[in-house]
Parts: sequence; C-alpha cells; structure tokens
Amino acid sequence: MLLTAVAFVVALGLLIAIHEYGHYRMAVACGVKVLRFSIGMGTPLLRWRSARSGTEFVIAALPIGGYVRMLDEREGAVPAHERHLAFNTQPLRARAAIVAAGPAANLLLAVLLYSLVNWVGMQAPQAIVASPLPGSLAAQAGLRAQDWVQAVQRIGQDREEAQPLRSFDDIRWVLTEAVVHGQDVQLQVTDVQGQRARTVFLPLSSIQTADVDAALLQRIGIVAPWTPPVVGELLPDQPAVRAGLQQGDRVLAVDGVPMADATQLRTLVRQATQAQAQRWQIERAGQTLEVLVTPELVPHPELPGQNMGRIGAMLGAAPQMVQVRYDWWEGLAAGAQKTWDIGMLSLKMLGQMLVGEASVKNLSGPLTIADYAGKSASMGLVQYVLFLALISVSLGVLNLLPLPVLDGGHLMYYLWEAVTGRAVSDAWMQGLQRVGVGVLLLMMSVALFNDVQRLLT
Repeated sequence: MLLTAVAFVVALGLLIAIHEYGHYRMAVACGVKVLRFSIGMGTPLLRWRSARSGTEFVIAALPIGGYVRMLDEREGAVPAHERHLAFNTQPLRARAAIVAAGPAANLLLAVLLYSLVNWVGMQAPQAIVASPLPGSLAAQAGLRAQDWVQAVQRIGQDREEAQPLRSFDDIRWVLTEAVVHGQDVQLQVTDVQGQRARTVFLPLSSIQTADVDAALLQRIGIVAPWTPPVVGELLPDQPAVRAGLQQGDRVLAVDGVPMADATQLRTLVRQATQAQAQRWQIERAGQTLEVLVTPELVPHPELPGQNMGRIGAMLGAAPQMVQVRYDWWEGLAAGAQKTWDIGMLSLKMLGQMLVGEASVKNLSGPLTIADYAGKSASMGLVQYVLFLALISVSLGVLNLLPLPVLDGGHLMYYLWEAVTGRAVSDAWMQGLQRVGVGVLLLMMSVALFNDVQRLLT
C-alpha cells in the first residue's frame, strides 16, 4: 500500500512538473514574465524566488495539479513599462506556442522514456504463443502451441510490409491496434527451431470496437506466451496438495487429453463446472504417475453468477525470455513511433467512445492509475519507467482535447482568432468554460465509477 502511494505521488508530481515546465520555458522564450511556477495545489510547503527573473517557485501540499501564472492584464493591473511582458499582449503565434508547450513536453518526455528503455534494454517473453483458447479466432485460424510469431502484417495498412516482432509484448500491442483500426492481420510463424514457416490469417475486423477491453486477447485467443505444463508453488490445504501433487511435477495429460502447455492446463482446470475428479498423468523424477485432482468451484471473477475451477497451485514455469535492445537511432525512432501510436490509439478510442462505438468502461481514473503505479514499481525500474511513459502520453493527449478548460480548448480559441481576426468574447468564453467543466466532471465521474467497479470485482 505504501509503495502504491509513493509510486503514484512520484508519477503525478513528475508528470505535472514536466507539463508546467513546458509552459514555463516557452513563456520565458517568448519574453513573457512568469509570476509563479507551482507544482501542486493548496498550502505551499516550499517556496523560493529567482533573483534573475523574479519568478516565485512553489511546491504545494496537494500533488493534484499545478500552474504557471504569467503577467496578464486580464488578471490584474500591469505597469505600463511591463506591458510588453504580459501574456495577453503577445502575438497569436506566441500565445499558441506557450499553451501547446505543456502537452508537447509530456509527449517529448514519453519519447525520451520509451527511448531510454529501448537503449538500456529489457527482458521480455519471447514471441512463442501458448495454446489458443478453444473456439477463439486464433484456434480457428490454426495457430498452435509453441508457434513462434516472427512477423505480422496488418491488412489494409498503407505500408504492406510485415513488421518483425521482438517479443510477446509486441504481439499484444499489434493485435490491439489492429482491432481498434478494424484491420485483419497475417502472422508469419515458425516452429520453435525457426523452421516450417507458414502464414496464419486472423480476421480481427470481425471483432467490434466495443469489445476492446481487458478481455480482448481472450477473444482473439492469444493470452500468454508458451510455458511448460509444470506444477509450481502450492498453497496448503488446497485440492492440489490433497491430491498429492508436488512442485516440479510435469503434467502429461488430463483425462486422456495431452497437455501442450500451461495455458491449456489452466483452461481445463478453470472450465470445471462441478466438483468432479480429473485424472492427471504426471511425470515426476523420471516416473509416470496418475493422480486424481478435484478442482473446487469458486465464483468467476469476470462472469457474475458463474463458477470456475481452482486447485490452489501455480501452473506453468517462467516463459522463455529474450533481451530486447535497440541502438541509439533505432531506439529513438522506436520511442517516437510508440508515443505516436499510443497517442493516436487513445484519440481513436476516445472518439469511438463519444459516438458509442467503444465502451466507456475503458476509461480509467486515479484509483486504477495508482494501482498500476504500485504494480509497475514492484516489478522494477524498467516497468515503472514504461508506466510513466504511458501516463505521460495520456496526459499530453488529454490536454490537447478541444475542451475549454484544457490547453486544447485554448488552442481552439486561438484558431478562431486566426480565422476570424477577432478574439472569442468574454461572455462566450465563460459559457464554454462551464460546458468544459461539466464534460470533464462527467468523464472523471465515469472513470471513477469504472475504478471502483474494477476494485470490487
């Protein structure tokens, strides 16, 4: 709990600081006087003043926002000799640049963070897939356990060449993108030795955009990298222990069905609809044994009113890992591409939610973000940096939305001014601000409701 809180506060503080620093640096570059640079809201905990510029820097108690207060005739009297330093007296291009610099700083931070991970490298599961879920698109397409996905080609994309895959994480991302864009894909696969190449066609365009959620990969059928069907850690006084299973047992078959991997084994256990014994054939210390395992039924976490089987044991070993690392230029280009792809995917999903083509259940709020912050921090520095990059992209994209209370709304005002030659009136601005606050509060309420629902299920 403490790690989650610390990770969340650090992430929020850093991303807000970068966002506001973007506004600050561009304001200084455009010759605007900055009165205060505040990270956080509420009671100041720490403050100091720059002797050179006169800007007051503040770190406040509540890390829920920040602001850059500039000299502006609309907010108070401005001495005549400083009027040229006021924000409102700047040319349109300077005002637009200052407003856009905040979201731009978040997007640039994401590029840098993704690039750093690419340069340093990280361990990721190899792109060798487990058994597709029965009846799924992948199973129907003929994908098999231990197929090594070497590359993927998105049908209907402008660039028709196949995209090489470095890890299983790449498979997840490419498939999700393809579904959101309504594209089919062709997987170029081999066996684990890199032989027997063939092509597997996945008709992902048949999946509705409204079905893009946490269970998307289950609908496709590719849920996990391949791991052997071995018994891991066992919980005391659970069905696995009572059946006599031991850590390290390799499961050869269940009720006469050969086990290709741990995913197939877990699926058979979970699909148990009644407390009926399963006949497991296992290999232990070079000997083949048979044991009777009776899964206990527990409420299904994702299907209310339904049960699933559980035996109280970890099933499967660690997947085969590969080191994913890029050289300097390739890593930077991949970081920029990742930031662009996530940003465009976020905008597309928001647009589809707006017109009802995607579920609003995909909106996440502070509770989910805090939970992910803690989980990523517990997994190590690399995962936490990737989490920061993802949230930084989201913050940049959110602030560019054309809502009056956000930076994107102010940019819309400036676009109107550029086209018509006159600024938006105060009356219109006040009305639009109220509408923007209402829309933002509605989005936050839906996101918070989704957070609470996820935590309770």
